Amino acid sequence: MEETIRAADNGHAADEAYRLIREQILTGRRDGGEWLREGELAEAFGVSRTPVREALRRLTAEGLVRYERNRGVQVQVWSVRDLDEIFSLRSVMEPWGCRLAATSGRADLTMLTELADAMDRVAPDGRPTDVDRLTELNNRFHGAILEAADNSRLTAVIASVVQVPLVWRTFTRYSPEALRRSLAHHHELVSALTAGDPDWAESVMRSHVRAAWSTLRAEPMS
Repeated sequence: MEETIRAADNGHAADEAYRLIREQILTGRRDGGEWLREGELAEAFGVSRTPVREALRRLTAEGLVRYERNRGVQVQVWSVRDLDEIFSLRSVMEPWGCRLAATSGRADLTMLTELADAMDRVAPDGRPTDVDRLTELNNRFHGAILEAADNSRLTAVIASVVQVPLVWRTFTRYSPEALRRSLAHHHELVSALTAGDPDWAESVMRSHVRAAWSTLRAEPMS
């Protein structure tokens, strides 16, 4: 069943339509190659076509959908090569951000430790009990490190790169062993930031990103 946009949100209908469509794409409810019809989405959400059209424009700018003249808007299809390029960019930019965070003095070490511990509780022995919660905690952890890097341009660039493959980065694709390794990286990152060691921090983050991509490449790209 499609979500509807509450009447109280009509003043922000475009923002809400954008949020709903984006969420459907990133969670895999909209498959790559699927056509998104303004009329159908407007009817499903209970709004006019105007906010849906604006939402699709924003999603096109983000690269989550593509506009084809005389045909409409289609959910972007990402190949293994596309994702390899994305993770290659991440393996350069995120480690650098982590390096900056190690020497900025802005890292909230207490919060990072709490987030790492919370992820352990949500995925005991590498078996997640709540994938949505684990993903949220993971995003907050990585976001906090980037915030500590104190480089707004870097944060913006990484955000535009990382959001695209989220549907493939779901923790449901991780084996227990791979997830245990990923969670252990989080604790080592906290240790490196606590020590204020930029080389250590950068190295662990690079290993973290490359290990994630290695795990995903072993799984079918549906």
